[in-house]
Amino acid sequence: MTTQQETRPSAATKPVRWAADAVAAMREGARLRLDYSARSLWSVDRMIEDIRQEAAPFAAVELVLRGFGAYAGEVIARQTGGEWWSSGGDHWVRTPDGQLWDPIDEARRCYTGDGSLRLLCRDAAGGGSHP
Repeated sequence: MTTQQETRPSAATKPVRWAADAVAAMREGARLRLDYSARSLWSVDRMIEDIRQEAAPFAAVELVLRGFGAYAGEVIARQTGGEWWSSGGDHWVRTPDGQLWDPIDEARRCYTGDGSLRLLCRDAAGGGSHP
């Protein structure tokens, strides 16, 4: 095998930092308190929708989306007891049922109007059907 899977703490280092940065940025810039609850993902989805409606170029919002995705991943990890995994620079959350979830990519899909971090969390926590 040419790539090595890593689990916490090393695989979580970057996404946990990105999530914390997103929380701080929302608290300071938007006066929005994110508390790592599944319910807070409603606000994150709404923020992404607002950014999308401003028609900002993807390159201008890529790091913000990464932060929002990492935040959602951390919510999923905390809700489900999952762990961050990484390989080749990509990061996923693996839930105890063995499924891998890609909240960072889901944040990108939200920006294109084709995703929801709230619904991803619901599905990862077992509250919805899997496609």
